[in-house]
Amino acid sequence: MEHRLLFVEDEPDLGNVVKQYLAFMGFEVIWCKTAHNAYETYIQNPYFNLLLIDIQLPDYNGFELAEKIIEQNKNQAFLFLTARNEKKDRIQGLKIGADDYINKPFDVDELVLRIKNIIRRHTATTINPENFSESSGIVLIGDIRFQRALLKLSFPNKNEISLTPREAELLEYLHLNKNRILRREEILTQLWGENDYFLGRSLDVFISRLRKAFNHSSSVSIENVYGVGFIFNISSVPKVKDQN
Repeated sequence: MEHRLLFVEDEPDLGNVVKQYLAFMGFEVIWCKTAHNAYETYIQNPYFNLLLIDIQLPDYNGFELAEKIIEQNKNQAFLFLTARNEKKDRIQGLKIGADDYINKPFDVDELVLRIKNIIRRHTATTINPENFSESSGIVLIGDIRFQRALLKLSFPNKNEISLTPREAELLEYLHLNKNRILRREEILTQLWGENDYFLGRSLDVFISRLRKAFNHSSSVSIENVYGVGFIFNISSVPKVKDQN
C-alpha cells in the first residue's frame, strides 16, 4: 500500500526536490507551502501516515501547526525539518510528541530511512479510520484501562487522561518490561534509536507526566533507581500515597 505524506515546506527549490524524490521512492506526497494550507488540507482528508513539517513557515510555525493537528488526531505521526540546531527547538518538538527531527541540510536517503522507520514503528496507523474506534482494543495495566488507539488512560475514579504518542509508546514499553530495572540507555535506544542528552531530558519529562497520571491509580507507579534508571511497578496491593 502506498504511504501518504503531508509535506509542509515553503522553500520552493527544496520542496520540489524532496517531493519528487519521495514520489520516486513510492510515497504519495501532498505538498503545502504554508501552515494554513496544510491544516485545511489535513482537515479535508486527515488520513496521512506521516506529516513532514518545516518549523519555520511564513504564516505560523511548525510547532503551532502540529499542535492544531494533534487536537484533531492524537495518533498522528510527524517529523520536523529545521534549519536551526537549537536545544530548545528539539525539546519543544519532542514535548509536543514529534516522532523524529532532522536538520537542514539533510541527505534525502537519510530522510527516507527516517520516514520508513517512523511508519514501521508507529503502531497506531492513521491511514485506517477504524483505528479511531473504541473497539480497537483496551489494555489493562493494573487498575488502569489503556486505550492505545485513542491515546487515553481511564482510572477507577472515572478520571481520564490523554497521552501524546511518545508518552503512549513509553508506557507500552514500560508495561512490557514491568517489575524489573530498566536502564535509561535501554529505554532511549529501544524506543527512539539513540541515547543522547536531549532525548534523555525529554524522557524525564515523559516519565514525570506519567507519574502525575498514576496519582489516580492505586496499583501502578514508576520508581527511580538512582544512577541507573526506573522500575515500572504493578502491584495487587494498593500503593500508599504520601500524606505530606
